[in-house]
Amino acid sequence: MLQNAVKCRVQQTALLDAPLSTLGYAGGRRGVGLKRLGATDLRSLLELYPSRYHDFSQLVPIAQASLHQPCSIAGEVHEVKSRRPRPRLTLTEVTLTDASGSCIVSFFNQPWLSEALPKGTRMLCLGQMEVFSGYRRLASPQFLILEAGKEQGIQPVYRVNSDISQGWLRRFITDALQRCSGMLDPLPVGLRSRLGLMSKRQALAAIHFPASNSELCQARQRLAFEEAFLLQLYLAQQRMQEGRLAVGRAIAVDQSLLERLEALLPFTLTADQRQAVSEVLSDLGRPQPMRRLLMGEVGSGKTMVALQALVAVAGSTRQAAMMAPTEVLAEQYALQLGPTLDQLGVSWARLSSSTAEKDRQQIKRHLADGLLKVMFGTHALIDPDVRFTDLGLVVIDEQHRFGVNQRQALYDKGVAVHRLSMTATPIPRSLALTLYGDQDISVIRSRPRPRVSIRTKVLQNTSIDRAYQSLRQAIDRREQAYIVCPLIGLPRAAARPAGGDGAADGLAGSGGAADESCDLQLLTEFSPPADSANLRAATDELDFLAKKVFVGRRLALMTSLLPAKEKQQVMAEFRAGRIDILVSTTVIEVGVDVPNATVMIIRDAERFGLSQLHQLRGRVGRGHKDGQVFLVSGTKQKEALQRLRLMESCNDGFELSRADLCLRQEGDVLGLRQHGQAGLKLIQVIRDAELIQSAHTEARNLLAEDPQLKRDEHALLRQQLQRLSAQHKAADHREVPN
Repeated sequence: MLQNAVKCRVQQTALLDAPLSTLGYAGGRRGVGLKRLGATDLRSLLELYPSRYHDFSQLVPIAQASLHQPCSIAGEVHEVKSRRPRPRLTLTEVTLTDASGSCIVSFFNQPWLSEALPKGTRMLCLGQMEVFSGYRRLASPQFLILEAGKEQGIQPVYRVNSDISQGWLRRFITDALQRCSGMLDPLPVGLRSRLGLMSKRQALAAIHFPASNSELCQARQRLAFEEAFLLQLYLAQQRMQEGRLAVGRAIAVDQSLLERLEALLPFTLTADQRQAVSEVLSDLGRPQPMRRLLMGEVGSGKTMVALQALVAVAGSTRQAAMMAPTEVLAEQYALQLGPTLDQLGVSWARLSSSTAEKDRQQIKRHLADGLLKVMFGTHALIDPDVRFTDLGLVVIDEQHRFGVNQRQALYDKGVAVHRLSMTATPIPRSLALTLYGDQDISVIRSRPRPRVSIRTKVLQNTSIDRAYQSLRQAIDRREQAYIVCPLIGLPRAAARPAGGDGAADGLAGSGGAADESCDLQLLTEFSPPADSANLRAATDELDFLAKKVFVGRRLALMTSLLPAKEKQQVMAEFRAGRIDILVSTTVIEVGVDVPNATVMIIRDAERFGLSQLHQLRGRVGRGHKDGQVFLVSGTKQKEALQRLRLMESCNDGFELSRADLCLRQEGDVLGLRQHGQAGLKLIQVIRDAELIQSAHTEARNLLAEDPQLKRDEHALLRQQLQRLSAQHKAADHREVPN
């Protein structure tokens, strides 16, 4: 008997992977609709969780329903009337009564309700009570036709499409729940008992058709924990697998070389920097390869921590590479760190697509011979013909700007390579665990340089003259400025620098960009292409400003479509003070350090995320002069303006990141969808911070007892992780655009 019961539950668990064709009526157009929603089997169908719910459970008598407030009422249909007050408009009015009184429920262009609601039908309505012409009325409420004896309910609402209706989707989900009602639970019973979690089958039934709000909360908690737990197991196993496969090679750190480095620095490292350096050097001294993420907002001094790691490895027998997402940032490394490496006697070079062929061949020879110890570069470092003698450390700045395969291509150039990733997008620990649970995390909060004042002001387009006036005053003080646009624009030779003494002449030509794009290119992740016609393009802005606003001033253009040598020339001229105003896209978001730049104007600012705006803001106030940032927007949307005004009152990148996460989706904060988010449907990293931490701890504890999940009670977990691994591998093959 027991064996039959277990066999039945195993069969019902296996049904989760059955195709939708096992359900009746799931073919044809409805099957197409389900596939468009992402449902291909019963498991994915049951994971189409409701996007919201209509709560009819808190009923009030009709006469006691508060005016102008949402309310739920239940009553009996007394009369139904339909009329046409004007062409193409049908008004159906239902008189609903209960023991306390009556009201009129109005529906527009739904004449079929006259037949569907005969007298005596009991219905439940959710809407807002108003008084019109002396009668209490509900206009276009959500409603349910009640079954005999059923007076309340919480109705799920799904994201649907033209091929599948709410009713049919509920029917399919109900059928799937019935077929799989005896499914086994992937979470161990001890874990569920310790954390007070309901079973998987209870949670699935309750999240789709909850009997109460309390049951709904418990179901969401159970399923969200499973999502986080599986992800943490996956990331932890990945880390363990890499550790087993890697040939352990600790770095023998030359402390005397690091002491010489510290003596050369013109400042003292902050406590946060020292802690991060200690953690990195400790990792390098272990036989297991380092996997560490260094988080710190703009100006926190992450590069100085990276320099300590580069020098530590260069002082051993191995080599180090530091890869940047843009040529501008790679050039900044060379300018900022190169002289210090020279003083220490550490050989280095920079490699990018603009490196002359003669120099490139020499760099490749010296790198392969071991004569070069430190390499700075862009994607050029991952070219197959770039070979290291003994690559020991890879530092990747702004790692989320690289594809998974791109990062791996650089790691594969060495054996047991230590990895240090850096990001200037500070994020809460809960998001860091979700995205980077396979890495250790170091955080730098304090800034090493003396704090200057950076004032941020939100302006409407109609008030942009205020920003222009501040910019003019800055130029009169021999300071410089940025104007940032969300679009590049149409590359054309006419977009040349203008005004001044012609020192910057030729810096903003179209170069070779015409073969890359013949239309507006959208650089910000926040705007749909349909809006591009209304956004500011950098090429057009340059023409307008040079001819109409800043006549006689020295302006130049910087975008990702400029040839590499032209970018270098523009930045060299800007650093030297021979350009007053740099009109740019977000290509200057990282790696641009010009202490004399004190003013920034960001056009169409509502199109950027808070974290991205904060990074852009970090380009000013990098010296000893105060900075000003103007966020110029044409939006009238209250929510968008409220979000922008957070920038006026907050200069803390971590707090802005939290606000950004509350207002947007996690993937948007980083500008793309990270591998760690694959398969997450219920997790929200701010709301679920404690749940994610709990899942992280439980996953580590479980793997400490059963690293390979070989025990019988973990069989379903193994299967779940195999599915998750397949999802991640599929996502990894889709390279992230740069």
